[in-house]
Amino acid sequence: MAKELTIALVQSPLFWEDPERNRKLFSKKIETISGQVDLIILPEMFTTGFTMHPESIDANEGIQTVKWMQRQAAKKNVAIVGSIIVQEDGRYFNRLYFVEPGGGLAIYDKRHTFTLAGEDKVYNAGEKKVLVEYKGFRLYPLICYDLRFPVWSRNTENYDALIYVANWPKPRITAWDTLLKARAIENMAYCIGVNRIGQDETGHEYIGHSAVYNCLGEQLMFSEKEAVLQVTLCKEHIKSTRDKLKFLDDRDRFILE
Repeated sequence: MAKELTIALVQSPLFWEDPERNRKLFSKKIETISGQVDLIILPEMFTTGFTMHPESIDANEGIQTVKWMQRQAAKKNVAIVGSIIVQEDGRYFNRLYFVEPGGGLAIYDKRHTFTLAGEDKVYNAGEKKVLVEYKGFRLYPLICYDLRFPVWSRNTENYDALIYVANWPKPRITAWDTLLKARAIENMAYCIGVNRIGQDETGHEYIGHSAVYNCLGEQLMFSEKEAVLQVTLCKEHIKSTRDKLKFLDDRDRFILE
């Protein structure tokens, strides 16, 4: 069982509704990652931007992107996670894929579709949590708007790290910063947020603020620029913090409906 997990956060602008061009962009960025990295995290809808017109994207692009993720994971011997648009049985999903080096997949459909933008009218909401066991770490991947809902994020499964991939715009960036830190503190887990930068075709501006917080809510990494950022998560930090501060022992028990 690994005692450490090194992650790379790819904070990047996105080409609007252009999966092939975005795959080429991220291929180049992934190629620049050196050293021992275990997990690469990409933003929400990293092949299209946060579009409410999934019908404009070829139905085969989801399959093409998953195959691309599998090739990249195998080539770099690293896991890759990010969300994309998927069409399935005539329905659309904002679907996150966690792809392991051997090609194995974990899938999570965004639970909280963003009603302010009408995402709930276009994309089907997910219903199930997905926990990923990877190199001895228990990871809980979520998508953007999920960050605002602490019950869905609550650490009832003793996970080690939360992962949020996002297209979170500038006007509400203070909420992003605040909630990432809060989720780390209340769940006594690492909290990782990967956002995009740049401007999309709807006029929304994104300024990044990708960040990592430890179990005490201390910021380990932060950026407002286009960058590939690396940080290492440590099992001992999780264990020692929880052994000393047994706050999770007092957590509420509840059933989600």
